[in-house]
Amino acid sequence: MRAYHQLLQHILENGTDKGDRTGTGTRSVFGYQFRCNLSEGFPLLTTKKVHFKSIVHELLWFLQGDTNIAYLVRNGVNIWNEWPFQHYLSENGLADKYSRHSLEWKTALKEFVSKVKEDDAFAATWGELGPVYGKQWRDFGGVDQITEVIAAIKRNPNSRRHLVSAWNPPDIPGMVKAGLPPCHSLFQFYVAEGRLSCQLYQRSADVFLGVPFNIASYALLTHMFAQVCDLEVGDFVHTFGDAHLYNNHLEQTKLQLSRAIRPLPELKLNPEIKNIFDFSYDDIQLKNYDPHPGIKAAIAV
Repeated sequence: MRAYHQLLQHILENGTDKGDRTGTGTRSVFGYQFRCNLSEGFPLLTTKKVHFKSIVHELLWFLQGDTNIAYLVRNGVNIWNEWPFQHYLSENGLADKYSRHSLEWKTALKEFVSKVKEDDAFAATWGELGPVYGKQWRDFGGVDQITEVIAAIKRNPNSRRHLVSAWNPPDIPGMVKAGLPPCHSLFQFYVAEGRLSCQLYQRSADVFLGVPFNIASYALLTHMFAQVCDLEVGDFVHTFGDAHLYNNHLEQTKLQLSRAIRPLPELKLNPEIKNIFDFSYDDIQLKNYDPHPGIKAAIAV
């Protein structure tokens, strides 16, 4: 993933220092694009370990139209927890009780996640993110975009209308309550010479923490779409609006850039699956993944 490293370097060298919603501060560029050929290996970063299990479960969660973190936490995936937790604190008059990322805050977050995991009623109330990705993908004003796009690719592969949008303006206020408006907001498929390519437009990108997940997630989605549409994979193209490094990720970024890139792993899908909604976690396997150790960094919420 040399292209990802080039993006990191580009932001460090050319980014503008900006304030942001979280108060953390960023180094930011506007407008950037890279592509990777999916036939050359699965684009999961090797210069730091990325939790592939979380990527798979999150994508399956999106595809099922789910918007509650209960499924994720019950499968050991914790990448969405901070947003509904902060909403829970705010709604219960506890927002000022804890200093964010303090030991007390982390303990309270752990207790919150345990309640979501074990208590269905609590999860139904406080684990809900609002009409985020899964809702928009499967029910955008009554349209199941995933089903429609797969049918369109099969019926008319040369169409220029193979798009899925998560950006639904009337639903944005509902997303903001406990989650975020969509960062990866629009993606489009393209078929040429029997190969399926995907381009993602990401309006806002946490390049150190979030983007490695986004790359792998949409690469996986492209592989899954290709299989059910009887196509080979082509390119994944990643187009950015505001691509930024948080100020508390700069040293971690420099550490990652100092590491040697290793060969990409290989993705294996169960070839028997022909319906996108029939994929389970066990149908998706990663082979020969040999990354450097992970690098910890705080999420800006």
